[in-house]
Amino acid sequence: MKITTFIVLLATGFSAMAAAQQKKEKLKIPLAVEKAFQKSHPSITAKWEEEDGKYEAGFKQNGKKMSILYSAAGVLEESETEIAISQLPPSVAQYTAQHKLGNIKEAAKITKADGTVLYEAEVKGGDALFDTKGNFVKLQKD
Repeated sequence: MKITTFIVLLATGFSAMAAAQQKKEKLKIPLAVEKAFQKSHPSITAKWEEEDGKYEAGFKQNGKKMSILYSAAGVLEESETEIAISQLPPSVAQYTAQHKLGNIKEAAKITKADGTVLYEAEVKGGDALFDTKGNFVKLQKD
């Protein structure tokens, strides 16, 4: 019985160490992505995440949280800038209240590569996206 318990504890310990090691491995950013980011933000250090085969650089600039999403080829897909909740179109608050999405926790302005602008309202169920007129587009669940 004692040996079985010891083996189980040993195996659990090795599994935990292996999982911790995987988290510590640095994300490999494609050179094209790094070059594109450094060209547009030469003096900024970003925290990188991989998101569905795309690469997101998160950073602060002028006191605001920002992120930029690139394809693996280094093509800019979108940028996101934190904004005050009061900067959302007025109908956003009305929509979230009417549809019981919860309080808006954070807000952001998203600019797609083609120039399309969306507003993001972080609510309890995820991120509610709206167009520039405040019309609901979709809810991206967490």
